[in-house]
Amino acid sequence: MKSNQSLKNYYILWSTQSLSQLGSSMTGFALTLWLYEKTGSALSTAALTICTYAPYVAMSIFAGALSDKYSKKKTMLVCDALAALTTVFVFILFKSNLLSVWHLYAINVVSGLMNTVQQPASEVAYTLIIPKEAYQKTSGYQSLSRSLITIGNPLLASALYGLAGLDAVIIVDLATFAVAFLALLFFIQLSEKDDQARKEENVLKLAKEGLQFLKEHRLVLDVILFMSGVNLIASAFDAVLPALVIPIHGNNVLGIVTSCSGVAMALGSLLVAMMPKPKNRVRVIYLTMLFSLGTENFLLAFSRNPVLWCLGQIIGWMLVPVMAANQNVIIRTSIPVALQGRVYACRNTLQFFTIPIGLAVGGFMVDHVCEPFMGARKAGSLLTSLFGSGKGSGASLMMFLLGAAGILWCLAAGKRLNQYGFTEEI
Repeated sequence: MKSNQSLKNYYILWSTQSLSQLGSSMTGFALTLWLYEKTGSALSTAALTICTYAPYVAMSIFAGALSDKYSKKKTMLVCDALAALTTVFVFILFKSNLLSVWHLYAINVVSGLMNTVQQPASEVAYTLIIPKEAYQKTSGYQSLSRSLITIGNPLLASALYGLAGLDAVIIVDLATFAVAFLALLFFIQLSEKDDQARKEENVLKLAKEGLQFLKEHRLVLDVILFMSGVNLIASAFDAVLPALVIPIHGNNVLGIVTSCSGVAMALGSLLVAMMPKPKNRVRVIYLTMLFSLGTENFLLAFSRNPVLWCLGQIIGWMLVPVMAANQNVIIRTSIPVALQGRVYACRNTLQFFTIPIGLAVGGFMVDHVCEPFMGARKAGSLLTSLFGSGKGSGASLMMFLLGAAGILWCLAAGKRLNQYGFTEEI
């Protein structure tokens, strides 16, 4: 049993890191608005996230091995500081009227690299300071903070961007970074006795051990692969949403619709923190995703009403924290702490490699397939009756296709996952 002081450390780390994530998310959202104003292209804005995730996916396996070799705290501090420097660079370019699209892509690649190393170190840091019996509850808290970020980020970023501009958003981001950096530096102590011994180990050997662990533990691997398919569809949704909302109702409505997913996740996070342990965590994972993917996309596809869009976001995202908490418990309970950095990193590569693909596919399909296709339909036809006409109708069609794909994927993957039953005693 870990001491109460360890739980205090968790609260300090969780709250300050969440604050910094809010600031970073605000900058990311503001940059999306700035870029869409410049280009008007769903694919161009999706490329921002692609540039963040591409290095994350490509380098995660090796980054996890590095995080297992060295101090988690030092790794987090260095990565956070370098990521903050990229934000400072954006600020300087913007104030000098030199900021261009390619700058943002290059900066997001560097930021993605920093996040690639920082994320597995952060996951292990949480494991080191959380009592095992508090895994589900703290997973609910982390989902809650992500939910609040999703609520506040688009609303705050849209408002601040509209009132004071991109530079004001960046200043807020840097201020939140400073709070998190100083809290980690001065108030968080981590017990990492094995780090020194692992410094002598080869990074490639450590990375291979992470992959070998997943190969030998099919339950963990199959859940990860299932979620990679979910992420493919969900990331395509992320690319399509601005192209659906902005042409019809503008930036502010996009902020409101996006924030509704955060409201839903906040409610779901509270549910996770209070709910008892389910009998079958794996079944909970695929059934919650079947419900989410099989509802939200269709509600957005067949409506141009912001109220129904918000309702779709709430229905689609409410059970996501339930899924995330159950996956988190499975991973934390199944993987020895000494292996968690490299296994989490392998998870990141396998589970998230579909995100840049989904973003690219979603943006491409809207810009070059669905919008031109719907633009050629005659007014009063069946498709225009279902998905509307004008700019945004192609995005509605794409939402429908994503909903169908989500149902098919969950039903197909569910047959395999249904063979597993997971409790902490297994």
